[in-house]
Amino acid sequence: MLLRRFYDEPLAQASFLVGCQATGEAIVIDPNRDLQQYIDVANVEGLRITHVTETHIHADFLSGTRELAARTGALMLLSREGGPGWQYAFAEGEGATLVGKGAQFRVGNIVFEVMHTPGHTPEHLTFLVTDTKTSDHPVGAFTGDFIFAGDVGRPDLLERAAHVAGTMEASARALFRSLRDFRSLPPYLQLWPGHGAGSACGKSLGAMPQTTLGYELVSNWAFQVERETEFVRQALAGQPEPPRYFAEMKRMNRDGPPLLDGFKEPPRLAAGKLGALVDAKALVIDTRRTDRFAAGFIPGTINIPLGRSFTTYAGSVLPYDADLYVIVDDKRAGAAAQAAHDLAMIGLDRVAGAFGDADIAAWAKAGGALGRVTQMDVRQAQERSARNEVALVDVRGRSEWDEGHAPGVPNIPWPDVPERISEVAEGRGIALMCQTGSRSAIAASLLLARGYPNVVNVTGGFAEWQRAGLPVETAAA
Repeated sequence: MLLRRFYDEPLAQASFLVGCQATGEAIVIDPNRDLQQYIDVANVEGLRITHVTETHIHADFLSGTRELAARTGALMLLSREGGPGWQYAFAEGEGATLVGKGAQFRVGNIVFEVMHTPGHTPEHLTFLVTDTKTSDHPVGAFTGDFIFAGDVGRPDLLERAAHVAGTMEASARALFRSLRDFRSLPPYLQLWPGHGAGSACGKSLGAMPQTTLGYELVSNWAFQVERETEFVRQALAGQPEPPRYFAEMKRMNRDGPPLLDGFKEPPRLAAGKLGALVDAKALVIDTRRTDRFAAGFIPGTINIPLGRSFTTYAGSVLPYDADLYVIVDDKRAGAAAQAAHDLAMIGLDRVAGAFGDADIAAWAKAGGALGRVTQMDVRQAQERSARNEVALVDVRGRSEWDEGHAPGVPNIPWPDVPERISEVAEGRGIALMCQTGSRSAIAASLLLARGYPNVVNVTGGFAEWQRAGLPVETAAA
């Protein structure tokens, strides 16, 4: 048995290729849209991809299962669990084999036993793996978003992301029962989870690429809670707000992800087109660092830095029904291709063109006035807020705000700021604060693009507020 793990850092998402070296067959589990990586490894290892599957209908990235099956001719295996509301709409039309609790299938000499492990989602499967040439006992399990290193899949996404009302508590109870059943398996069992630290599919995921059931039994909080009611309370408490794009991912992955046919670098457009696009209210995303954007940007553009959180941030504010344009740092090789790749990983495929630093300079040289984002430190923010000169707004998630915030400072999560800022602005200047200053900088760019004239970013954010010894209160207080 050959095992290869693939990890996408921006998504904190793991996928796997498992191959039988004796027969040359291989399966890919939970593939994302970057299909060439699986095909290349299979070719290097002398394998052919004969099967492809996924643990559940994903919410945080667009699945590559459908397209990988189309490209390689692999048999597509999909969950038949979950009830009428959570069946794969495209499965029958594309010849997928539906599998559920108790089913088995083989990839060469490797046997996969299907377990139904609902809780994170109703249709969730876990694949128990036995390398029959080595032992009759299972070696491990691909747990998807069921069990992570140090955490378990959050049970609230069906309600909070897919908007299926009244399902959080029932999902948490189902998760408790799934864990109770799973703990009877051998403790030596290796676990290969579908996400690592930084994923929004849990609240405290560890960074270890794999773990064992025995270790999780003694270290994972979810296995320490014996009473179902207490588990439900803890599982639902403190979950961060799911990114807005999760609902769209659920729908697309259920109904059938569009075929991408490879990633394409967006064309570099002439500098003269930038002004016309901005004038036409096109969506132009400046992917430079927040400090560079703040020092000089083209009015009407928004700032989403091309970094580890780019995908999550972009998915929280960008629409799926419009062309997008990116401005990149010319000194960063391949930045335009990377931006288009990361956007496509969550189905934002309409990147119609790219610009660079030189185009911003050309804009300014032609007489265009550059915008700037005013910065303010936490003490200035406190003083000016106390004098009612600015409306200080905390743009972190609600769970972060509940744990501690500046006294009297309202909370509006940053993606909601453009629609809700009128609730608190009242004609004053606006000062935005997050945890460290990054999300507030993006929110500031959104407001400036909407024409708000007096927007300030609070540098260092709430973390600096605490370091400065300024007063803090909690939601309970």
